Amino acid sequence: MTVVETFVPAKVTLTLHVTGQRDDGYHTIDSLAMFADIGDRMTITMPGSFKLSLEGAMLDGVPDDHNNTVIRAARLMRMKADFVLEKNIPHAAGLGGGPGDAAATLRILSGFSGKPVPGDGIELGADVPLCLQSESARVTGIGDIVTPIHGLPSLNAVLVNPRLPVLTTEVYKRLKHKVNRPMPDRVPYFETPSEFAKWLKDMRNDLQEPAIEKEPVIRQVFDTLERTPGCLLTRMSGSGGTCFGIYNDQETARSAAGRLRESHPSWWVAATQLNAPQYH
Repeated sequence: MTVVETFVPAKVTLTLHVTGQRDDGYHTIDSLAMFADIGDRMTITMPGSFKLSLEGAMLDGVPDDHNNTVIRAARLMRMKADFVLEKNIPHAAGLGGGPGDAAATLRILSGFSGKPVPGDGIELGADVPLCLQSESARVTGIGDIVTPIHGLPSLNAVLVNPRLPVLTTEVYKRLKHKVNRPMPDRVPYFETPSEFAKWLKDMRNDLQEPAIEKEPVIRQVFDTLERTPGCLLTRMSGSGGTCFGIYNDQETARSAAGRLRESHPSWWVAATQLNAPQYH
């Protein structure tokens, strides 16, 4: 029997430019993403029988059967194992929770068996190829082209989710313009987090307004984050509904998180570091 424990970092999408839609309905994107120092945890026991046990504070909406991406990933690899999944980030929150859990499963089972991951796991979700690499990257195509970007500064951030799941398909349905400008050809070098945040302000998340249309409370999250002292940038991650604020230092980010927890106790709030040294 083999037992493997792993940490699954949350994915934060800093930019998301929707650049087109293919004939098969899939949208093409140009996106920049980083990974946080918070996330889910998982224990995998091999061999097993596709048994899944869920733990943690963020279980609302997480399937506990064969529909969970962990079990789907194990079946894709054709490997029987048992799983204990500790959910620490909200479900359907734009933080790559399900894809990250699937990617961790694929990575561990592939490493154990020596079998390659079929198609980089994209059939399990557009974020899976990115989460397989779990490092700062530019993502293009339909999520299948992942180009790591090294040398980006670490960012101190606060993540806020109003505990409302936002389905990606519903957000894309509300996207009025499907062909938009990509990011610049080159992501420049930044000396400081504030320089990086200033550049990010000129980028976009094209799904932000459609998500607000679907769940207007996201606008309230934006407005509240923007008013926290020291906030350099506020944006939504992925298709929502988690928003993030960027701050110059860890102390300011933690102070903002404390204020937000006090003023909005029903929201999920987490101070974190993106692109932390262990993920460089």
